[in-house]
Amino acid sequence: MTRLRKKALVALFLFTLFIFGTMMGLRTLKPSDGFSDLAPGMDFVAERSERRRLDVKDVVVSPVQSHLASSDTKVVFTKSDREYSIFYDVHIFYYLWYGSPKMDSKYIHWDHVLVPHWDPKIAASHAQGRHTPPEDIASSFYPELGPYSSRDPKVLESHMAQIEAAAAGVLVLSWYPPGVADNHGEPTEDLVPAVMDAAHRHSLKVAFHIQPYKGRTDQSMHDNIKYIIDKYGKHGAFYRFRSSTGQVLPLFYVYDSYLTPPESWAELLTIKGSHSIRGTPYDGIFVALIVEERHKHDILASGFDGMYTYFASNGFSFGSSHQNWKAIKAFCDGNNLLFIPSVGPGYVDTAVRPWNNHNTRNRVNGRYYETSLQAALSVRPEIVTITSFNQWHEGTQIEKAVPKKTVSRLYLDYQPNQPDLYLELTRRWAEHFNKEKDKWLM
Repeated sequence: MTRLRKKALVALFLFTLFIFGTMMGLRTLKPSDGFSDLAPGMDFVAERSERRRLDVKDVVVSPVQSHLASSDTKVVFTKSDREYSIFYDVHIFYYLWYGSPKMDSKYIHWDHVLVPHWDPKIAASHAQGRHTPPEDIASSFYPELGPYSSRDPKVLESHMAQIEAAAAGVLVLSWYPPGVADNHGEPTEDLVPAVMDAAHRHSLKVAFHIQPYKGRTDQSMHDNIKYIIDKYGKHGAFYRFRSSTGQVLPLFYVYDSYLTPPESWAELLTIKGSHSIRGTPYDGIFVALIVEERHKHDILASGFDGMYTYFASNGFSFGSSHQNWKAIKAFCDGNNLLFIPSVGPGYVDTAVRPWNNHNTRNRVNGRYYETSLQAALSVRPEIVTITSFNQWHEGTQIEKAVPKKTVSRLYLDYQPNQPDLYLELTRRWAEHFNKEKDKWLM
């Protein structure tokens, strides 16, 4: 009788464990009902022309993406042992804010504070303070390069090689004006020329992701756009996009665009605006962030050219919920706007927001990423963005990570797969995306 009871208890335990594991797996793959209390940012077609075949050493003439027009979206390279492509309709968000003692005299961002919850009662039940690199870093994963500096030329070269390997053709650089930084970092605009040069060596293009710095207005944005185009517009790595009118223009992503009212944006982004950039040498394609459903109407009224979703946590916001992408795409198509969905390999930011576990999205050995990518392809976008190459705080990185265990930390990793798993998955899906686009245009 005792043996039977023990067997029954063991069977019950194993069954419970199976149910729990199944539920956790489904949680990562199924959209939730959304999340209204947004965590802060990190301070928080006609036919296409024939593909050009270039030797890897050739200078790449800047290919541009097409919105209801014809142009190349990839370059094919040939090496002695293989042929591979880079796709300029796959964009990836990139961060320059990391520092280490060797290059910066101190750690920057790797020692990020544990952000307290806005409710004091909830905040009191979670850890506080800041991380202490190199053993304890502000991430649930550990980079193969260690807690690096964005100023290290070897790091930049490694990053560009990894992005090239992933076939993502456009690096979307998180950007602050000269002398300005996020609340936890240092100014990095002086690093942009090195990034542009490194990207160009790998035939990558660079677009700018303008961050919500203190005092950002439609007027300051006018100055920012002028600065970026004047300083970097003639660089071989500067990304341009072919608009619906056939103009070849720079493309800018504007993070937290909803912080500025539509009537203010309209002064900059509509023809009749008081300081409009439309029709001037500083015109561009401006893409706003959609978080809430109402933002799509604000984005249209503001004069933006499109919208993107950024967040890699399915269900976190209206914009980032895969189940809403078909409706958003229909709205954009009906108003001649670009819809650029953002996909990511997973999400876990509890190393900086210990109270935000409910927004974690487990990677499931790449299945979450593939589900997100398939959701994006299902709405037939012209561009897909990847969140991210190296946003380690929020665990959205596809950069190489390695297993790591210290006295106080056990980091997540990509095992049983190799450190380049997500680079390989990105390349595979970039190739699939472009094959599908060829079918859409037939």
